[in-house]
Amino acid sequence: MKAIKRNQMMNWLSKHQEFVGTSEDFSGGTGGIHLCGESMEEYKGEVIYDYYSEDHNNRVFGVLNKWEEELKKRGWYSEWYDAGTVMINLI
Repeated sequence: MKAIKRNQMMNWLSKHQEFVGTSEDFSGGTGGIHLCGESMEEYKGEVIYDYYSEDHNNRVFGVLNKWEEELKKRGWYSEWYDAGTVMINLI
């Protein structure tokens, strides 16, 4: 699988997330993307990120499975930075 470029990924994310920024702007790390993990944004009618979720059937570590599959199709994945911040990184 070939990952899409960061600017393409940020464009796709911005269709589903109100805030999309670079890792350089957030923490100085290079090449990543950061999102708000507490904005309650939805993907196909379900909240994408819920740090405190106990729904282990539809989420892994609070990330909606359907959303994570879409990221992986594009060569990226979610990782919590803290309870309010999600980093999107290359696989």
